[in-house]
Amino acid sequence: MTEPAGMAVPGPDGRLRCPWGLSAPEYLAYHDEEWGRPVRGDQAIFERLSLEAFQSGLSWLTILRKRENFRKAFAGFGLAAVAAFGPDDVARLLSDAGIVRNRSKVNAVITNARAALALPSGLSDLVWSYADADAGTARPAPRTLADVPAQTPASERLSAQLRKHGFTFTGPVTAYATMQACGLVNDHLAGCFARTPPAPVCQNARGR
Repeated sequence: MTEPAGMAVPGPDGRLRCPWGLSAPEYLAYHDEEWGRPVRGDQAIFERLSLEAFQSGLSWLTILRKRENFRKAFAGFGLAAVAAFGPDDVARLLSDAGIVRNRSKVNAVITNARAALALPSGLSDLVWSYADADAGTARPAPRTLADVPAQTPASERLSAQLRKHGFTFTGPVTAYATMQACGLVNDHLAGCFARTPPAPVCQNARGR
């Protein structure tokens, strides 16, 4: 009997992985060490939310390859620093070939930094309030890539809450991609070695 396509496959070390984690060299470390691992802290969440917004309409591989350039361009995604960006910074960013030069997305990151600073309990607390029980382990493990949703009712609610607080470029798909990247849900496939939840990664609680 032929197994369905999109199941976990062995990598160069023999361990089973989600197949996308083996589709490009840059994906291997991201899949193994970061994607789906719990991340907390306003600055860390803000970076991932911003990068997912930039990814909209593009390949995530493009964003991953430019990630260090994004960090340099956006002051390490420090909320206060980005919130203070003005017209000169926007012009600088739009002339930076190392990032994605999209005016709407650049402006969205600045707008979102200001919105995040205004949140009473911080961005991290707001985002994590939409986590599945035990960071997603209560849901059945997806067996193939086709079982992984693009958005969920929780991401729709998170998106609506972010928009309510003035965030932009944070639709349900972007919200869900952020939830996946930050470990609010565990979408590693059944059989993938990285599915076992690791210890949380704590990063600068407020990021101000």
